[in-house]
Amino acid sequence: MNAQDIRNAYLRFYKDRHHAVLQRAPLVLHNDPTTLFTGSGMQPLLPYLLGQDHPEGTRLTDSQTCLRAQDIEDVGDNRHTTFFEMLGNWSMGEYFKRQQIEWFFEFLTEVVGLDPHKIYVTCFIGDEKHNIPRDDEAAQIWQEVFAKKGIDAKIVELGTAEAGDRLGMQGGRIFFYDDNENWWSRGGGIESTPIGDPCGPDSEVFYDFGEENHDPKFGLAHPASDSGHFMEIGNQVFMQYRRLEDGSFEPLARKNVDFGGGLERIAAAAIDSPDVFKISLMWPIIEKLQQLSGKSYEDNLESMRVIADHLRAATFLAVDGCVPSNKEQGYVMRRLLRRAIRFSHDLGIEEEFFEEIVPVIADLYVQDFPEVAEQRDKIIITLMKEEKAFARTLMKGTKHLLSFLSDGLTGKEIFTMHDTYGFPYELSVEIAKRNHIQLAADWKAEFDTLMAEQRRRSQTAAKGTFKGGLEGQTMAHRRLHTANHLMYAALRRVLGDHVMQRGSNITTERLRFDFNNDAKVTREQLDEVERLVNGWIDADLPVSYTEYPTDEAFKMGAVGAFGDRYGDTVKVYQMGEGDQRASFEICGGPHVDHTGQLAQDDDGTPNGKRFRIIKEESSSAGVRRVKAVLK
Repeated sequence: MNAQDIRNAYLRFYKDRHHAVLQRAPLVLHNDPTTLFTGSGMQPLLPYLLGQDHPEGTRLTDSQTCLRAQDIEDVGDNRHTTFFEMLGNWSMGEYFKRQQIEWFFEFLTEVVGLDPHKIYVTCFIGDEKHNIPRDDEAAQIWQEVFAKKGIDAKIVELGTAEAGDRLGMQGGRIFFYDDNENWWSRGGGIESTPIGDPCGPDSEVFYDFGEENHDPKFGLAHPASDSGHFMEIGNQVFMQYRRLEDGSFEPLARKNVDFGGGLERIAAAAIDSPDVFKISLMWPIIEKLQQLSGKSYEDNLESMRVIADHLRAATFLAVDGCVPSNKEQGYVMRRLLRRAIRFSHDLGIEEEFFEEIVPVIADLYVQDFPEVAEQRDKIIITLMKEEKAFARTLMKGTKHLLSFLSDGLTGKEIFTMHDTYGFPYELSVEIAKRNHIQLAADWKAEFDTLMAEQRRRSQTAAKGTFKGGLEGQTMAHRRLHTANHLMYAALRRVLGDHVMQRGSNITTERLRFDFNNDAKVTREQLDEVERLVNGWIDADLPVSYTEYPTDEAFKMGAVGAFGDRYGDTVKVYQMGEGDQRASFEICGGPHVDHTGQLAQDDDGTPNGKRFRIIKEESSSAGVRRVKAVLK
């Protein structure tokens, strides 16, 4: 089976077992207050795992596109990617360990056709201090499913990954590890589990690629090692505890299953190759790079892997409405594209090449993701536009770089090239070497120090805010979030129905809203937006919501955020009724109860505050940004 077959078979497998198949969430979750990107399959479903009822029911499945920008420097080996798909299935209070383990093992061995002798698993060893027992239940179920395949699955206690490096396999197939390896909570390990949160042990599944792929620098082979011998292909989280105020844990009345499996990794196991870049969703990209460069993959592993991964990630960011810029998600997108260009130089590809590669990527997904088919041409144009812009920057930046001729190129100068021209470190070094400019002895330490200082400044500047949505859910947030809806509606009335949300960020002090518009918004237009919003506040319109079938909501005129994908039903917030309806928007909340509260204190006392737009500026090409307050 190729990767596309595995994805579709997985969704059919769980649909046949009464799971609702969900559409993927976008890579940029506009109302998620915790992160820049969707980084896991469970992230969009976290409110439901924490207790909220899902409109599609208690059994869910999907294939979620994910992006982890923190892995960008690791791309180049045979398994790391920034972009990947996570196959997922969830049980909200229905089936638990037995059904989950049996089903996933059946899918891997009977549907995908993996050799059960090459499957190894891990379970939680328990924690005596917190009175959490060893997960013998999961281990016993695993022994039973292996036994049905004629495999005697020996249990081995390793405890820690470090102990595994010393002790090795010891003939085991089921391995017990501590909470660093086999415990799930939003905070990480047991001690860092947030008070009141659900949590629990997990059971990870690994595929054995053979001793020939073991790197002895990691010690002896075992599943939790990074040696290359084993690759994790799935993780089953069993949410069965809740942490109490005193730090102890109690069993949950309603237990949940949260499963996530890497599509690319399962596909690699299906072809028995530890190289995920040889699967059907990646190899056509590599083949095109070989054709364009006239060079072989085997002799240019890092460069071709980086380009394939980064352009795949950027393609899906474009699908979900992201555009390259100097801030937040757009900055990551720009960095991915520029790193791809930098590595193309290693292949001798000096001319623009996105026009050749991006269609190959898009065509890999058009059959299974309609949004890719709908936006194929727009994606190509967006990425090619950035490529052309960077080509101009490259010429200008190279000219500047060549002026550093006296004492060699220092880390500070390379940082300046990064900060001013967006040059990755490797690109500045490559240009310097090509032009025989000496590098100062201090390859990189000075540059890393300056980058760390910049990150600290960014974190300080961003303290108290989160990327992508609301900072919190206080009354101050509710007021500004409601104002955000009113302003969105007013912008569409003043500028036109082409206006669509491209992002928002709301703190207790101000709202920030990004939207598509080719021209600068004039002061007169902003004044009209303010007038409309303040009129709706003065009218004290009621705020309410209703759940509708998604198609019906759009037919009724509901608007949403550009790039968002929705399930079969959505929650639509309405402000005002009949002819006085100001806003009719798809959203998950939170909001005030009536618009007059935007000009009231928490106790309901009028405070005379007005909605004011304090800044309008360009966010990126074709996207404007406004900041507004209630003051």
